[in-house]
This record gives sequence, C-alpha cells and structure tokens, in this order.
Amino acid sequence: MSMVLDVDGTIAGEDNFLSPSVQTAIAQVQAKGIKVAIATGRMYCSALRFHALIASDQPLIAYNGAWVQHPVTQDVLQHSPLSVPLATALLEHWEQPEWVSRLDIHCYYNDELYVREITPRTIHYTQRSGISVNPVGDLRPLLEQEVTKMLALSDDTLAIAQLYQQLKQQYTTEQLYITQSTPTFVEATRSQVNKGTAVQFLTEDYLNYQPQQVMAIGDNWNDLEMLQYAGFPVIMGNAPHSLKQFAAQHFSHWVAPDVEADGVAKAIEKFLL
Repeated sequence: MSMVLDVDGTIAGEDNFLSPSVQTAIAQVQAKGIKVAIATGRMYCSALRFHALIASDQPLIAYNGAWVQHPVTQDVLQHSPLSVPLATALLEHWEQPEWVSRLDIHCYYNDELYVREITPRTIHYTQRSGISVNPVGDLRPLLEQEVTKMLALSDDTLAIAQLYQQLKQQYTTEQLYITQSTPTFVEATRSQVNKGTAVQFLTEDYLNYQPQQVMAIGDNWNDLEMLQYAGFPVIMGNAPHSLKQFAAQHFSHWVAPDVEADGVAKAIEKFLL
C-alpha cells in the first residue's frame, strides 16, 4: 500500500514544519512497509525539505503534478510544461489593465521562480518556500521557453475568485488545468496535468499498485483529482467548506481534524495503524 500527502495545510501548518505527532505516525506506517510520497503545488526545490523530513524513498510530485523527480537518483521521471502560446495568452490576460496592478505573477522555469518585480507578497512567498527569486521586469522573453507552471497571486481573495472563474470559463480542461491551493492563488499547468494524473503514474507505472492500494490526504481544490483517484481519500478539517461538501457527496464522509490538530496523524491512526 502507499500513501500520498499534500504539504501546505495537510502536513505543514502555519509554522511551516511537521509536528512530532505527524512525523511519528508517518514513520510508523513506513515501518509497516507502506510507501509514503509527497504531492504538492510547491516547486520541487521547495518540497525537498519535506521529502527529507518524512524520510521518503519515493519520487516527489511537485508543481501540482507537472514535475515528478526522484530525489535519490535525481532522475526527472515526468515533466509536463505549459505550451508557449498558452503561457503567453495567460500572461496577456493577467497584464490587462483590469488586473496588472492587482496581481503578482509567478512563472516557474527550470525549477526557478521568475517575477516582474519583488513585492511584499513575493517576499512572503519566497520566505515560506525557502527559495530565491529572479526579478526580470518583462516576463515575455522568459515565456519563449516552456515554463512548468504559472501562478497569479493577490491578497484580494475576491479578485482571485473572480479571476479563477474567468479562466475556468475561458479555458476548457482540454486546454489548461486551472486550480487553487489557497484563496490567494490561481495556478495554471498543462492540460490534464494535476496531482491525480501524477499519483496515477506513481501508483500504476512506478509502484505497480492499484488505486485501491492508495491513501491520499489533502486540504484544497488542487488535491481534488488525487483524492478522486485514491481508494482511501481523506479530506482535512481545514479544507474549504465547498470541498468538504463535494467530498461528502462523491467519495468520503469522514473528515480529518485540521492541520493544527495533527489531522494526518489522526487519519493514519484511524485507518493504517
């Protein structure tokens, strides 16, 4: 059996670390032979710390599934970047007069972050992520190459919700994967690239397991596809109410305690120990 864990809001709370209870519970299931992996929206380089904290021997799923790499061998098992035309169209949308002053735009290329300029929001993001940032002014030359992910960031959650709805109406799932991992982010990756497809690759192609042998734990909409794929999906108590409602209707009525109450440890104790 395997277990796949989201990071922010699932194993890592406000302090950006794992609690001793969560670390102990993960170590206990690993001692039983259960494979434990991470699937996060974070950059690969930002997620490595958590991969090490849980002593995982599995590939690491980053960028909401667009990047899968094994930290031990350094092999990139999958990389599915955005096409140049779609990334350029997104940038043009986000730099329209309606949005240009309201959004920070993050572009990820070769596991590095590129921005127009460094703002207080970007500083907070990079400090939490433990990464450096490259301010380049105009992002257009960067998008002449295929970037892994694009993210629009704002403290105005109503504006982000509006932008999210605009993009969902403008692009089909065959064109782009649009999601949110927090109310302040809108994230875009290549079509059909999400945590669900990445966990399916890890499960069926890498481990030769079946969905029924997977427990997945997450707290936000970018976790939805992997929760739908897994035979044992677990929603965190701090998940948005709308996601918990969806989960109750479609795949799971049990909700773990929130991240600050060690919900992952409680889920492990309930189902795996």
